[in-house]
Amino acid sequence: MGEWKPDMWKDVIRAGAEVKASDIFWKPGTPPHAKVKGVVEMAPGGPWPELSQDDTAAIARSLMTDDQWDRFQDFPEKDVGLSIEGVCRLRINIYQERGNVCSVMRIIPLDILTCDDLDLPPVLKDISMSPQGMVLVTGPTGCGKSTTLAAMIDHINRNRKCNIITVEDPIEYVHKDRNSIVSQREVGIDTEDFQYALKYAMRQAPDVILIGEMRDVHTMGVAMQAAETGHLVFSTVHTTSAAETLERIVNMFPPHDKQQICMRLSRTLRGIISQSLVPRRESEGRIAAMEVMVVTPTVQKFIEDGKPSEMYDAIVEGAHWGMMTKNQSLLYLYRDGHISSDSAMFYAGNRTEMRQMIRRLDGERADVAKAAAKEAEAQERLRRARQRAAQSEAAPQPTPPTPPPPPSDG
Repeated sequence: MGEWKPDMWKDVIRAGAEVKASDIFWKPGTPPHAKVKGVVEMAPGGPWPELSQDDTAAIARSLMTDDQWDRFQDFPEKDVGLSIEGVCRLRINIYQERGNVCSVMRIIPLDILTCDDLDLPPVLKDISMSPQGMVLVTGPTGCGKSTTLAAMIDHINRNRKCNIITVEDPIEYVHKDRNSIVSQREVGIDTEDFQYALKYAMRQAPDVILIGEMRDVHTMGVAMQAAETGHLVFSTVHTTSAAETLERIVNMFPPHDKQQICMRLSRTLRGIISQSLVPRRESEGRIAAMEVMVVTPTVQKFIEDGKPSEMYDAIVEGAHWGMMTKNQSLLYLYRDGHISSDSAMFYAGNRTEMRQMIRRLDGERADVAKAAAKEAEAQERLRRARQRAAQSEAAPQPTPPTPPPPPSDG
């Protein structure tokens, strides 16, 4: 297998991009690994040599400037974004593990997939075209939040004439100017931090603002202020449902501000999309299962009263507005054959409810299949009866016997 060469890591990335790996892991004492369809395995394109401490440190050093490397020695955490021409874009996190330099490279396609390409619910397009307010995409790390946000921003870019400003750490998807103009700022390169970027973004005549992540109270406060003053604000939160997201935001602030924050959220929030990536059934890749909450008058009242946990029934019954719970989304994917029942149960928000929903659907399917079988059997009996009747009519009729002549009088 030989030894590592300076640019060999790019070959691993190319091989990973070909099989649509999501992440590449670099750690001393083992060859590079990749996460493919949610499973960590040996990096494709190998076998690759085992990485040494010097190898992983050299890879990390090549990704940073002198100032960034010097700062990394004092604070061993660094996010880097870069592109490999014609292959992909990378979001890289460099860190230390037991004194060794390690890194994880997230592979991001160069082409931004549209909402239609991703099979996203149509209501996401409507939310994207809101004139103002705040939209949050939530979920655990690696669930596709950035991809969903990129598709929504791309929809705006293609259908509105406006000024879009993004603040990211680091920049992930790169947007080209289409009907709109897009300015993408990277923390640590184009701006000092999120707080300064958002403060001065308000002076850059934005119509749409994308904040890479809601990390603190100040960022959340500025985002709500921007939404209140006529801007459309997008961001992400590491939560698993709409109710949990609202509780997380409210709990960021001091208790005496809770009522005011609930009031502000009820007026600024436009929607929350909480998603998970579920393995497809007997095929490559994963598909998004989403909880979609749209702020209707009913939902707005729950938020204003500080009762986000009571919104669930409103989401269940909100199909007219494009809303759905995570369990409903999983059920639709199971019904259409995209995922297995085991995957639906694994990713369910409420497993007891999910089990009942699957049993009900399977029961309805069994009833439909039984009725169809009975109908087919009845049709077959009718066909056979008609066939026998047709054969009977076509058969030659026997000639009746000639009656004897009547007796003569003589």
